[in-house]
Amino acid sequence: MEPDLIKQLIAAKLPECDISVSGENGHFEVRAVGDIFADKSMVAKQQLIYATVNEHITSGAIHALTIKTYTPSEWKTAQKLQVQ
Repeated sequence: MEPDLIKQLIAAKLPECDISVSGENGHFEVRAVGDIFADKSMVAKQQLIYATVNEHITSGAIHALTIKTYTPSEWKTAQKLQVQ
């Protein structure tokens, strides 16, 4: 599975988010920025992302997925602090 396909899968279900995906060989990292993550627990944020790709996790196409979610203001702060 390619990062671009994972990005497309997530973006199709969360079109209001800015999505970035990197990785290879079944191990991927997702960065998602959107207002949808405001006032949600870390688990709830991750569940939003997992729901978009669960079929590919179950099939083994995605072996490991690191998820980083931010609201736009959190992402702005993270960029100032040079967090990736």
